[in-house]
Amino acid sequence: MGLLLEGRAALVTGATRGLGRAIARTLAREGADVAFNYTRSDDEAAALVEEIRGHGRRALPFKVSVLDKPAVLKMVQEIDKSWGQIDVLVNNAGVGQVVPLALMEEEDWDRMMSVNVKGAFLMSQAVLRPMIRARRGRIVNISSLAGVKMMQAPVHYSAAKAALRGFTEALAKEVGRYGITVNCLAPGILEEGVSVNLPPPKLDEYLRNCALGRVGTFAEIAEVVAFVAADRNSYMNGATVVLDGAV
Repeated sequence: MGLLLEGRAALVTGATRGLGRAIARTLAREGADVAFNYTRSDDEAAALVEEIRGHGRRALPFKVSVLDKPAVLKMVQEIDKSWGQIDVLVNNAGVGQVVPLALMEEEDWDRMMSVNVKGAFLMSQAVLRPMIRARRGRIVNISSLAGVKMMQAPVHYSAAKAALRGFTEALAKEVGRYGITVNCLAPGILEEGVSVNLPPPKLDEYLRNCALGRVGTFAEIAEVVAFVAADRNSYMNGATVVLDGAV
């Protein structure tokens, strides 16, 4: 049937490491030109550019924070000007922190909400103009199992990831008339990231309750992102897809 994203242009936030990197690579493999933002390592960004180009696709890196609205708008304008389209946005940028509510500082709460929720708001708002103009688009928000199930997780992290689910559902209703779909993925514990900070007894408990008996991989989540972002997935809208191996 060919590549899922042939001829499409995608923008992935927080793409130079972990899940974001896997998503960017997979979208490029499936035929998309991939732009991405990052805030830390220029070397990691350069390496990702080479990986994307290795799939025969174009790459555009931007050292931009998702919380810098003028820079975000400029980035989207440059992508649109260079490629003439932005078909897919993956809101992957996020932060995590393990701290109990009783010891949480107000700044901890604000940072969690800003990066995980406000960042998705600013990025989505920025890409909507070219998507509405084209009468098509895919927005994929990366949430977490902690945002859809009651489980032991940092309160501010769970609240932020749950907010992404509500954001997804409301935005899907608002922009569906323009041929734009908005969906959300809620991965369980993955090979890196949050699982690194889990005490061994908590990880063991998760694995006992997981029907597949293992954590997930970045590659597995990235494959689902590619499908959700594809034209073939034309009727899923406002959905939250849980990817946890059946916990």
